[in-house]
Amino acid sequence: MTSSALGRDFRLLWSAAVSSRFGDALRTPALALLAATVTRDPRIIAAVTVAGQLPPLLFGLLGGVYADRWDRRRTMAVVDGVRAAVVAALAVVVALNRVSVLVLLVAAFLLATLGTLFDSASFALLPALVPADALPRANGRLQAGSAVAGGFLGAPAAGVLFAVAPALPFALDAVTFAVAALLVLALAPAPAANMATRPGARRGSVWSEIVEGLRWLRAHRTLWRVTVLTAASNLAISGIMAVLVLYALDVLRVPPAGYGLFAAAAIVGGVAGALGAGRLAAWLGTVPALRAVLAVETVALTGFALARHPVSGGIALAVFAAGTVVWNSLWASYGQRHVPSELLGRVGAAQRMVGLLTAPLGAALAGLAAAAYGTAPVAGAAAGTFALVTLAAWRSLRPAAPAVLSRAG
Repeated sequence: MTSSALGRDFRLLWSAAVSSRFGDALRTPALALLAATVTRDPRIIAAVTVAGQLPPLLFGLLGGVYADRWDRRRTMAVVDGVRAAVVAALAVVVALNRVSVLVLLVAAFLLATLGTLFDSASFALLPALVPADALPRANGRLQAGSAVAGGFLGAPAAGVLFAVAPALPFALDAVTFAVAALLVLALAPAPAANMATRPGARRGSVWSEIVEGLRWLRAHRTLWRVTVLTAASNLAISGIMAVLVLYALDVLRVPPAGYGLFAAAAIVGGVAGALGAGRLAAWLGTVPALRAVLAVETVALTGFALARHPVSGGIALAVFAAGTVVWNSLWASYGQRHVPSELLGRVGAAQRMVGLLTAPLGAALAGLAAAAYGTAPVAGAAAGTFALVTLAAWRSLRPAAPAVLSRAG
């Protein structure tokens, strides 16, 4: 998955990201299984999931500020070290059979909160490790490695390890975080690009720095429009994912025993898309590639909504997943190329927060619609939403240079 042309430091970062993703894929289903052993109340089990989803919305912008204030390499290493300690403590609690709902809620919330800082620092560090024209390829390699480690290796192993010993997935997750921290520390120190490390740099309040990042994003025409389009598409993506298992079983007639294989189609498509993102950007240019990807996703999602067989549905899902990963890779790369280094943490965090705002709404609407009308109309509505997003992208996205605020006044 890696490429020697991207350099030693990228290989270290890639290895750290893959190690962490493997651990995440072990921990996430293990937390759900653990919650089910503590209580059968679906509200409480759902609360554990929500506890892991709230921090990016609550603290994402704050994480971006500190990713710009602190040395990004050390920040990532410290965060992974703390996460290793948290998960190791959870493994001990599980081994001692002292788990409670409160422990699960706190662990999920704390790990997700730390993740917001790590994600901001990682996003901002990558442009210092690879050439600007290699960013789409580098982001694609990161997503491909994470998909393989999570979807093909970690997720299938989680249930087996939990059955052997409930504490085992958490213990291994702690090891993966520790390994990732050591790999990040092995990175060569980057140039002093953070505002906190620049000689004579003046630091404002946390709030003023958050506003500065938001203002920069809003002022950059293309990046802002891509972010809004991402939010609109996430409305449809979260909706279809919320009812995917029911749609597969009821509409596509996927046998329950074959659902894992059906879901793997999305992983295969995602890996293929990640590996091809760099080539597509080099061939078409980033902004034209983003428009083309939306068109392909719309066709794929329309095919998925019309499919009534597991094979045709699985192929459509794979193509759609490939497009989604390509979009994410190119969206990240465009921001990393155009945002000043001292603002990368905050602007990247603002991109992610705005892009994710619609996800809970999409899942909720899909659940209500499926309960009232069945899952088939949800897929049709998702395809219609993507058609509108694609139309908006072809009308509004242009590769012309935008006006930018390099610093807030």
